[in-house]
Amino acid sequence: MSLTSLIKIPSSKVCSASVIFLHGSGDAGQAFYNWVKFLVGDFTSPHISYYFPTAPLRPYTPLKGEESYVWFDRYSITPEVPEHAETLLEVGEQMKILINDIVNTGVPLNRIIVGGFSMGGALALHTAYRFTPGLAGVFALSSFLNKNSAVYSELKEAQTPLYMAHGERDTMVPISWGKRTFDELTKLGVKGEFVPLSYTLHEIKKGEIEALFKWIEHILPPVEEIKS
Repeated sequence: MSLTSLIKIPSSKVCSASVIFLHGSGDAGQAFYNWVKFLVGDFTSPHISYYFPTAPLRPYTPLKGEESYVWFDRYSITPEVPEHAETLLEVGEQMKILINDIVNTGVPLNRIIVGGFSMGGALALHTAYRFTPGLAGVFALSSFLNKNSAVYSELKEAQTPLYMAHGERDTMVPISWGKRTFDELTKLGVKGEFVPLSYTLHEIKKGEIEALFKWIEHILPPVEEIKS
């Protein structure tokens, strides 16, 4: 298994930071990039490179075993079931490879943010707090972790800041699932913010992405600003 169709939006000069965007189930990196660009236009930053990988094609239990582009399998779309440990560990190894490849370009681990929408947000949480500790930040949009997630029992880095946003009218992934995830992580020492989104279903809206990019710029300012 490998991450396919990796899209990199390069910066206009030497990159000193990177952000990995992980799409939701059944989507693709190119489509997710197009979605974000449609909402906010050109979002490139001179010092940040953005990556939009595509999940592997694999059998997906909620679709009765039909293949779909999903980061990992699920027994059901609910926090009440166990996590699919095998496929999570598998994709976790691929995330480690991707992040290591970025580090090898000269971007330090503590200048990399990982995040995503829905299932992509869940993988981002596993990545930041379980698989690859030491990242600059993590965001999860309309996402949740299962009730007894391995993230809670295997958390390795509570210092990575968290940004979560969730639609108040989301019927696919109710906001209560996301809020419970946020509350459980804060109990373990994670610092961050949870933003409820009015009049929002299981979707991403312009204001949400604009707020996210402000958070990203705050976490990953130009190196020149840090030195000054």
